Amino acid sequence: MDSLAQERAATALLTAARRALAIEARALEALQQRVDTAFVAACRLCLDCHGRVVVTGMGKSGHVARKIAATLASTGTPAFFLHPAEASHGDIGMITRQDLLLALSNSGETPELSMLLPHLARLGTPLIAMTGNPGSTLARNAAVHLDVSVPEEACPLNLAPTASTTAALAMGDALAVALLEARGFTAEDFARSHPGGSLGRRLLLHVEDVMRRGSDMPQVGPTTPLSQGLLEMSRKGLGMTVVVGEDAHVLGIFTDGDLRRMLDARIDVHTATMQDVMTRGCHTIGPRELAAEAVHVMETRRISALPVVDAAGTLVGALNVHDLLRAGVV
Repeated sequence: MDSLAQERAATALLTAARRALAIEARALEALQQRVDTAFVAACRLCLDCHGRVVVTGMGKSGHVARKIAATLASTGTPAFFLHPAEASHGDIGMITRQDLLLALSNSGETPELSMLLPHLARLGTPLIAMTGNPGSTLARNAAVHLDVSVPEEACPLNLAPTASTTAALAMGDALAVALLEARGFTAEDFARSHPGGSLGRRLLLHVEDVMRRGSDMPQVGPTTPLSQGLLEMSRKGLGMTVVVGEDAHVLGIFTDGDLRRMLDARIDVHTATMQDVMTRGCHTIGPRELAAEAVHVMETRRISALPVVDAAGTLVGALNVHDLLRAGVV
């Protein structure tokens, strides 16, 4: 293929992609106008649900339904995905009287979903239907219908579910976010449902979970010779040592930076004591502070280590940026 043909092929690819995105963007714009009293009613049904939101759908709608269920579950609304084809082979028992069913179908006539309707009626389980056809069987039998119809698919054949699945996914996200805010769901709540993620580590780990303790803490007295203080720094590997007085009360800190400044000032390593060279009024942090706060202090103060003190100013631990890196907080 010559360069001109390659250029034309590239232009055709970009044109197709931009056309698809434009169609989907228009679909979402139109969807905004349909977030109305029906949406509010759907939210109220979810908030009043004492069980779980059971989300279901077939084919591409099923893939979207799985994502919506996962998003609901991670943002404070207990939910799970039910495969409608498996429902008629026993899994329908997963739906209880306390639950709510959220069913996705662009046509609203998916047979596997229609088969669930008699069971829902017997249980008295409310149904929220999310379809592209307000006159469909699913929409007519729903307590609430959310209209996610689109004027056209992004597929040039107007066949492959593209804009319609984007609209359904966006409506599911809107529902999850509205419920999240209504429940007062916080970042800490989110972290508790994502303990293995980076946000979970940032919001659940405390300083006491990552700090060095006991003999691993670098500490010396104020009259300790500087040479001994340097050995303590070297042994503990934190790039600093804390200078403590009676009852382990923190008096100051001596860091690698202090050592460089001391050498520039030509202070005698053999005659100086720690109180001669330490930095007084050093920054500290409490053991129950979030580890993320320790990161913030280090970044804003441009330091790499922190003594950890209790309410009385007593040394209880120490940590540096490498401890936070190992814990996955940074």
